[in-house]
Amino acid sequence: MAVSFKTAALPVRCDEAMTTPDIGKAVQFLAANARVVDRRRYERLFEGGGAQPVRDAVAAYRNPDGGFGQALEPDGRAPASQAAAVELALRILHETDVWDQALVAGACAWLEATAPAEGGVVFVDADAGAWPHAPWWVPEEGRPPSLVMTGLIAGTLHARDVQHPWLDRATGVMWSRIGQITEPTAYDMFGVLHFLQDVPDRDRALAVFNQIAPLITDSGIVTLDPGAPGEVHSPLDFAPLPDSLGRALFDEATIKAHLDHLAHAQLGDGGWTFNWLAWSPAAERDWRGYLTVDALRLLRANGRL
Repeated sequence: MAVSFKTAALPVRCDEAMTTPDIGKAVQFLAANARVVDRRRYERLFEGGGAQPVRDAVAAYRNPDGGFGQALEPDGRAPASQAAAVELALRILHETDVWDQALVAGACAWLEATAPAEGGVVFVDADAGAWPHAPWWVPEEGRPPSLVMTGLIAGTLHARDVQHPWLDRATGVMWSRIGQITEPTAYDMFGVLHFLQDVPDRDRALAVFNQIAPLITDSGIVTLDPGAPGEVHSPLDFAPLPDSLGRALFDEATIKAHLDHLAHAQLGDGGWTFNWLAWSPAAERDWRGYLTVDALRLLRANGRL
């Protein structure tokens, strides 16, 4: 199962001696393989590119209902709006500092109109099944709110101090559902940590973080070996940035080892790739473009570029 919150990572290549990625090769990889939206992200983040080209690139995936689809999230190729595409659209607007009130208002309206009875957002809507999609894009019976999708979207909206009825209800869902977690999955905890990072009630967020910390560290969902094969989840997936709440769960040496691993994981073609199932050539290419920009962004934020 893949959700785009994950960072790019591969087993370290034995023939790779670099400790700093080759930016020129990464740019060439993006030019040859990446979508416009990811090339615009790179320009904005690393070359002083303007806000409007990023905004327009994201808006190209917007639907008349205010949501986003059209394979913005590469694993769902349906044109219709989906939560994962809305999440990625908001994340791109936030991380590139291209927060657009009209696009955000439309996304919130779509979230409110399609919310399950409890609030929040489902992982995937049923109409995705009529189009090519990753095998893990399976609607849940009864349309329960998704911890990962609700948490990721709510966290980004809180980071931007958004006020909206959908966010109020989603925040209530998250507080309620977090307290019920007994057998965590990595993806659920990605959503939980992203939500706790910026939810306004900081005292409650820190108290809850301390309560759930053992669920992350003791459940086996984090893989501490940087070179472990398969679809594993690195400490950087749980704590990507120096100010991430999750950094308190890992010592400095562990984070350094995983940053070294990420820096060395640039492939010969200049890009990064992922460790989950490549179910479609188009999805694989789209993910690699996205994750190449994201690897560079994460490395720079951690003082490695």
